[in-house]
Amino acid sequence: MTQTRRPMPPPLKMPAPGLWRRTPPAIFPPIFGLFGLGLGWRAAGSVIGDILLGGVTLLFLFALVAYLAKPLRRPGVLIEEMRVLPGRAGLAAASLSLMLMAASLAPIAPRLAMVTGIVAFGLHLGLVALLVFVLRRAPPEGRVVTPVFHLSFVGFIVGGIVANALGYPQVATWLLWSMLLPAGLIWGISARQLVQRTPPAPLRPLLAIHLAPACLFAIVAHDAGLEAAAMGFSAVAAVIFAALILSLRWLTQSGFSALWGAFTFPLAAFASALMLVSQPQSIPGLIGLGILFCATPIVVIIAFRIFKMWASGTLAAKTNAAEA
Repeated sequence: MTQTRRPMPPPLKMPAPGLWRRTPPAIFPPIFGLFGLGLGWRAAGSVIGDILLGGVTLLFLFALVAYLAKPLRRPGVLIEEMRVLPGRAGLAAASLSLMLMAASLAPIAPRLAMVTGIVAFGLHLGLVALLVFVLRRAPPEGRVVTPVFHLSFVGFIVGGIVANALGYPQVATWLLWSMLLPAGLIWGISARQLVQRTPPAPLRPLLAIHLAPACLFAIVAHDAGLEAAAMGFSAVAAVIFAALILSLRWLTQSGFSALWGAFTFPLAAFASALMLVSQPQSIPGLIGLGILFCATPIVVIIAFRIFKMWASGTLAAKTNAAEA
């Protein structure tokens, strides 16, 4: 007598993931770079700047909505994001992108730009407080100073661009001088680290972030009427830029990754700094315009490839994005 087999139980159905439960913060650094590119073209007096800024604003708002779906479901994801470098860089770039959006709105909607700038500044302050909270509870290896610290602790200088655009050079000047100390400390500690040990190849693109503060200092100083300071900061930026160019093969040794988003904003900011600080027809001004021409396809391609990784679902896994 044959024994009848019991039917197999139906396969266990896993709950379908909700929309945008694992949106990676790594989508924001290339958007930050695209905003910088748009402001650079605006500084060059080209209509390309306004067109680009309009498109990037829509892209940023979409990315922001996609990311906010995570902390709205589970606020604890913000702490988890802060524990990894791509998360720290991405969240800082998000609030800084909101500041640059305010700067782009200043000529056409100053009241909206002011409200946006204040919200962005407050958001960045909250993220820095959260980062300090995470760092105090992290193991020693999790508290190592990295170039990403510039985005968090020196990123307030982006507010100087907004302040100048809205006609408050005194605020911009105060931000400029107050950010010199944290920038100097991060530069100094990072220089000592480079002498003591070689950073791993996958993390080397983050070194490009060291260029951003010098460029932003030059831009803010110029717009606030501090021409001598602007020239000095642009010279510092030129030295850092030259060092990065000479080390480009070493910086990109590990191949393309989401951390290449760190190249985008510093490149655009350096072009803007050269054009603003120099006369339009001078050699430095023409070099800045040439760098802007070269930076445009580079920044766009890097942003496209990172967003392609997001669309394919690989970006979250490769950057250890938290899940709501």
